[in-house]
Amino acid sequence: MSEQTYVGGELKLFAQAGRWKQYWISQLRPYIHGAVLEVGAGIGANTLRLRSGSERRWVCLEPDPQLAATLREQLAGTPLEPSTEVVTGTMEALGPAERFDSILYIDVLEHIEDDRTELGRAALHLAPGGRLIVLAPAHAWLFSPFDQAIGHFRRYTARDLGGLTPPGVRLATAFYLDSVGLLASAANRLLLRQSLPSSRQIYVWDRLMVPCSRLLDPFTGYRAGKSVVAVWERSSQDY
Repeated sequence: MSEQTYVGGELKLFAQAGRWKQYWISQLRPYIHGAVLEVGAGIGANTLRLRSGSERRWVCLEPDPQLAATLREQLAGTPLEPSTEVVTGTMEALGPAERFDSILYIDVLEHIEDDRTELGRAALHLAPGGRLIVLAPAHAWLFSPFDQAIGHFRRYTARDLGGLTPPGVRLATAFYLDSVGLLASAANRLLLRQSLPSSRQIYVWDRLMVPCSRLLDPFTGYRAGKSVVAVWERSSQDY
């Protein structure tokens, strides 16, 4: 079991971005069902919102022991506690026979240096018909002091993620979200160059820009945005 300490300090700050979370969750939820593995679950800010209650099983995999402990505290006493497992470690902590219908990397893959190997390991744990789902920051040209400060190795395009397709699965879809937020990220990269956005900036983006993106993104065909989503599927005939 491999434990790691998370170097970022943005988790609590972005936990308040409720409208953004509602937006990307609405896009990903159709792909989430059955037995679910959430890789890099952090403090549970996404877990508590992602759960619909219909999932058969939900495993939170978190390599930082302190974050995993916070996640357990967040779940304690909630209706989700009995059906949620918190495992401290990385993919190596899972038994080789473990299979999941949905495996999630929500703003996690960019923190992993060898992302190709990571996705390959994840694909081995997909059940027949299972889906591997990634949400990540988009566009290398937006890489900023903020990315560096919180331990990002890279940002992705849809093509970049498609190039990481593991053996045994196919890329089902890849698209962008938050076209208006893309402008804010560009401003930070080119003008402000902040290592961490302020609470006020998060508030303005979440309350004003994200709702505009929800209206505009369909008109762009989800071809522009500061975040990128990729979904891979394993054939239902496998195994």
